[in-house]
Amino acid sequence: MSPVRGAGNGAGKDASNEGAAGATSKAPDLGAPTTFVLLRHGETALTPQKRFSGSGGTDPELSGTGRRQAALVAAALHHRATIQAIVASPLRRCRETAEAVATRLGLDVMTDDGLRETDFGAWEGLTFKDVRERHPDDMNAWLASQDASPTGGGESFAAVAERVAEARDRLTGTHRGRTVLLVSHVTPIKTLVRLALGAPPESLFKMELAAASLTEIAYYADGNASVRLLNETAHLR
Repeated sequence: MSPVRGAGNGAGKDASNEGAAGATSKAPDLGAPTTFVLLRHGETALTPQKRFSGSGGTDPELSGTGRRQAALVAAALHHRATIQAIVASPLRRCRETAEAVATRLGLDVMTDDGLRETDFGAWEGLTFKDVRERHPDDMNAWLASQDASPTGGGESFAAVAERVAEARDRLTGTHRGRTVLLVSHVTPIKTLVRLALGAPPESLFKMELAAASLTEIAYYADGNASVRLLNETAHLR
């Protein structure tokens, strides 16, 4: 991770038995979980057009709407008063969203490359319809298999899942027992939810994540995870 500007899991198990016949066993004390509050970045000019916008060349800034969304979510998180650290994707739209929150909360922003969006290769900047027309075979393969990559050397869902899981393990280790805001993108956030639920890869296509929405996952010391919130947008109304 690298700093942008100045501005874990919980404690281990403590399961014990009382010893002799008739003794009771205590429930494990897992301590405070490491909680990830997952924030999708605010809108860019490409967001309402539903164009592929990954990490393979396009790096748009927030639009006026996106900046307003960032201010609204910053106010909501300030009111919530639980965020102890902020980590963002290095892409501009996430850094701008994270900075709006960090300024309001008085925190620093760190970046982690594992949180960046998928590299969509030759599909960057195109709509789903465009890709269907220009690269139908590649699109069908991508939708059918997590190992298939977008045209032109993009990332497969399997590759994204591997680096996102590595980032998850790294950040839960660094921030044990803390509540951390992760500012990221659609695919990494959906992937963290999928992995927490133990859901199949195709579940990625069955989740909705609005711009500037909040999702929350708690990670416990025994390796279990709990999805507490998904696609919350009440702060934008």
